Amino acid sequence: MNRLQKMAPALTLVFMAPMLTEVLPGATRFSSIFVLPIEMCVWGGGALLIRAAVRKWNLGWISMLLMAIGLSIAEECLIQQTSFAPLVIRLKGVTYARSFSINYVYLTWALIYESVFVVFLPVYLVELIFSDRAGETWVSKAGLIITSIFFVLGSYLAWFSWTRIARPKVFHLPIYTPPAPAIITAFVVILILVFIAISVLKNKQYATTPLTPPLPWLLGLVGAVWAVLLYGIVLLAFGIAPNVSPLISVGIGLLLAVFALIFIPRFVVAPQWQSNYRFALIFGVLLGSWAISFVGFMGPATKDLYFKIITNIIAVVLMLVLGSNVAKRRAASSVSIA
Repeated sequence: MNRLQKMAPALTLVFMAPMLTEVLPGATRFSSIFVLPIEMCVWGGGALLIRAAVRKWNLGWISMLLMAIGLSIAEECLIQQTSFAPLVIRLKGVTYARSFSINYVYLTWALIYESVFVVFLPVYLVELIFSDRAGETWVSKAGLIITSIFFVLGSYLAWFSWTRIARPKVFHLPIYTPPAPAIITAFVVILILVFIAISVLKNKQYATTPLTPPLPWLLGLVGAVWAVLLYGIVLLAFGIAPNVSPLISVGIGLLLAVFALIFIPRFVVAPQWQSNYRFALIFGVLLGSWAISFVGFMGPATKDLYFKIITNIIAVVLMLVLGSNVAKRRAASSVSIA
């Protein structure tokens, strides 16, 4: 195996994280695709570091979740500070759900969305692609150092390009500096989450009662609906329905998170759970995300819309190919066992 082949899973994950989170849903458009390398450093690098820690120390999914939330808090509160600064999008021209310098409905959505789309979906999707290497860390000590350096560099560039260029020059909003206590609190929370994930929960065994999962196609459908409902939370955060109580918006977001946390871990430990179930769930969530995010392109057709259509079609085709490969591997495995 040459060096490029050894690096292939890690490089794929670094690329996949921002693609699933930003590009394919249309948050990063063709007109701003130049920020993709920065997103690869932050989202891709962060996902790779989290996965490496989980695999190296044999941590569980709860540890991965805590570190994913920590990465999201870093993005939202320290790097781009989008949950602290007044939102650049106000669909009805009013400020919605902002208290104590926090856009709390938006933060609720971000913690759920970014944990799922930055870490969990890319990690498990790439493990499906490179199924024979799913148990490896995918990165050496030197690779971890390089990834960390690029993560820090990308974080600075993301902070500078958004807070010092995009907000004042593109959205014509004043530069915003979050209160020091808010920054300090966010930093401390991140440290606590990482400490719990790596130290407190290390070698912990999670006893989860198995639950028979629905048929793969139904599981995928539920995942798609879940993604659509989650998209509704960010629309509420942007003030699409300012008369809706922010507490209701937060409650809906928490219900979506609790729903996933209750059922998915129980499905995964069921005897019936195999790679086709994992693929169906991932594909369903992604399809729901890609489909509903076309709402953000309402109006005259532009090159950004065409770019999203083309990239989404390519992504669907590639997912179908992967699904076919997953089915073939399962069939071959069944034959070998028999």
